[in-house]
Amino acid sequence: MPRGGARTNSGPAPDPTALRRERDAGEWTVLPAEGRPGDAPEWPLVGRCARELDLWDRLWAKPQALMWERLGQELEVALYVRNLALAEQPGAPVNLGTLVRQMADSLGLTTPGLRNNRWRITRDEVTERRQDTPAPSARPSSRARLKVVGGDA
Repeated sequence: MPRGGARTNSGPAPDPTALRRERDAGEWTVLPAEGRPGDAPEWPLVGRCARELDLWDRLWAKPQALMWERLGQELEVALYVRNLALAEQPGAPVNLGTLVRQMADSLGLTTPGLRNNRWRITRDEVTERRQDTPAPSARPSSRARLKVVGGDA
């Protein structure tokens, strides 16, 4: 039986902490905040400009790029990049901006897009805490922390 309302995004947003899993069918994918390591894939479209290559490299370093790579969405990302570069031009049609926003949603580049794709970006808090905690040898000893007070005090 179909779910939802009259529009694609109608109804409440999916909740990753929902107790009833059947209501929010499907698991959430956690993406590391560090992003995708390595170089961007080869540009799949004919021709390219400097702005497109800059956007292409920057997008493939994002956490969402891990899923694009897994799903083989190189062409979709390239089309998004091309349309974004065109939409940035003065006098670009308004409907091109709308298309770019819709493409950003489908690629998970916006907050609603992340929710719809059931992706979450999180930091590895355990590793961060380990890096923030000083090494045991770097801590001052209890003796070094004592303050010498003169007899007049």
